[in-house]
Amino acid sequence: MAPVPPGIRLMVSFDRDQWYRALTFILTFLLYTSFHLSRKPISIIKSELHKNCSSVSEISTASSSSQQASLPSKHNDMDCSWKPFDKSNYKQLLGAMDYSFLCAYAVGMYLSGIIGERLPIRLYLTVGMLASGLFTCLFGLGYVYNIHSLGFYICIQVANGLVQTTGWPSVVTCIGNWFGKGRRGLIMGLWNSHTSVGNILGSLIAGYWVSSNWGLSFIVPGIIIAIMGVFCFFFLIEHPNDLKSVYAQNSPPGKSQLGVNGHHEVYLQHKNTKNQSYDVELLLPRDSVCVPVQPVVVVKSESEPSAISFTGALQIPGVIDFSLCLLFAKLVSYTFLFWLPLYITKAAHLDAKEAGDLSTLFDVGGIVGGILAGVISDKLGKRATTCAVMLLLAAPTLYGFSMISEFGLGPTIGMLLVCGGLVNGPYALITTAVSADLGTHKSLKGNARALSTVTAIIDGTGSVGAALGPLLAGLLSSGGWDQVFYMLMTADFLALLFLLRLVKKELDSTKSRPISIVQLKEH
Repeated sequence: MAPVPPGIRLMVSFDRDQWYRALTFILTFLLYTSFHLSRKPISIIKSELHKNCSSVSEISTASSSSQQASLPSKHNDMDCSWKPFDKSNYKQLLGAMDYSFLCAYAVGMYLSGIIGERLPIRLYLTVGMLASGLFTCLFGLGYVYNIHSLGFYICIQVANGLVQTTGWPSVVTCIGNWFGKGRRGLIMGLWNSHTSVGNILGSLIAGYWVSSNWGLSFIVPGIIIAIMGVFCFFFLIEHPNDLKSVYAQNSPPGKSQLGVNGHHEVYLQHKNTKNQSYDVELLLPRDSVCVPVQPVVVVKSESEPSAISFTGALQIPGVIDFSLCLLFAKLVSYTFLFWLPLYITKAAHLDAKEAGDLSTLFDVGGIVGGILAGVISDKLGKRATTCAVMLLLAAPTLYGFSMISEFGLGPTIGMLLVCGGLVNGPYALITTAVSADLGTHKSLKGNARALSTVTAIIDGTGSVGAALGPLLAGLLSSGGWDQVFYMLMTADFLALLFLLRLVKKELDSTKSRPISIVQLKEH
C-alpha cells in the first residue's frame, strides 16, 4: 500500500484535533445544561405548593352549590395547598428550602475545587451527576408518597446542593484545558448559554407536569442528569494530554504524528531523553488555513505541577475583586431564578404554567447578554469594564421591571429580555472567561492545575450571594415586592463598587500605551 502523503496526514490529524475540541465543547455544554435543568423545577412548583386557596374554594363552592347549598364549603388551606406550605408563612418556608440548597452549594463549592484538582475530573463529575439525579428524584417522590415533612425536603435540598458543586469547577477546567485565551470571551459566552438553556428546558419540563403531578417535575429532570452522568463517564476527555499519551504509546519510534492543540509531536528514542518529550508546534497564523509547517522543538518536563493552595489562589491579582463582585451579581441572578415565576404569577395574574413559560424569556435574554459580554470584552480587552457598564445599566432596568403589573404583555416581554441580558451578562462573563483568565494567570507560571481552585473560589463566593438572595426575597416579599427590587438594586450597585478598582486599572493601562510610544520616539 502506498504511503500517505505527509500533507494529507497533517490535515487528517488537524481535523482530529478540531473534532475532539468540538466534542468537549458540546459534551460539557450538555452536562451543565442538565445541572441547571434539575435546579429549575423548585421555582416552577412554588405556586403549586401554595395556591390561592380562597379562589379555589369559591370556584368549587359555586360548582356544587346546587347540590350542597345548605352545606358550608369544605375547601380550606389544606385542600388546595401542599403541607407544610399551606400556612400564611409559606414564603418564609419556600425561602428556607432555597436557602438550604444554596447555602450547602456555597459551602461545598470552596471544597469542590480543591478536591477536583486531586481526583480524576471524569470520575468526580460522574459521581456528582448520578448523586444529583438521585436526590432530585427523591424530592419528586415526596409527592408520590404523600410526604409533608419540611425536614425531608430540607435534607434533600442540602444533599443536592453539596453534590451539585462537582459540576462547575469540573466543566470549566475541562473547557479551559481545551481552549486557549484567543477569543475566550466569545467561546465562553456561547458555551455559558448552557445555564439559560438548562433553565428554559427545566421550566418547560416542570411546567408540563406542575398542575397534574408536580412530582414528575423533579423525577424527569433527575433521570436526565443521571443519564448525562453516564455519558460523562464514557465520553469526557479531561485534557488534550490524555490523548497525547495514548498516541505516544501507539506511535512507532522515529515517526511523527500530529497531536491535539495543533502540536506536531515527534517521538524519538535516545538514551538521555527518558524524561523529556518533544513538541513541534505549527506556526499557524490566526486566520490561515494552510501554511508551510515550521517545526520548533520545545523541551518539556513531564513532572506534574503541584496543586495550588487556597491562600495562593487568593493572591492572584483580581480574584478577590471579581469574587466579591460575583457575590452580589449572583445574588440578583439567583433571586430571579428561584422567585421570578412566583412573582409573575402574583403580579401578572397568571397560572403556574403560563408564568413558567413567560419566565423563560429572562433566560433567553441571559443567553444574548452572556454572548455580547464575551464579544465586547474580547474586542476591548477589558473584562471588568464590560461587566461594570452592564451592571450600571441593570439598576434602572430592575426598577422598571418592578412595575411589571402595570405593563401590557408586549412591554413585559421586552423588559424580561433586556433585564435578563443585563443581569446575566456580568454573571456569565465572570464565571467563565474571567475565571479561566485568572486560573491561567501569568503569575502561576503555567500551572494549569490552579484553574479548578480559582473557579471554585470565585463561584463559591458568588454562591454565598446566591444563597442570601432567595432567602431575603422570601422574607422581604411579605412586605411587598417593591422591597425585593430595592434589595436587588442595592446588590447591583455593590457589585459595581467592587469592580471600580479593576476598571480604573484597565482604563489607566489604555491611557499609558500612547504615552509610552511617544517616549520611545523621543529617545
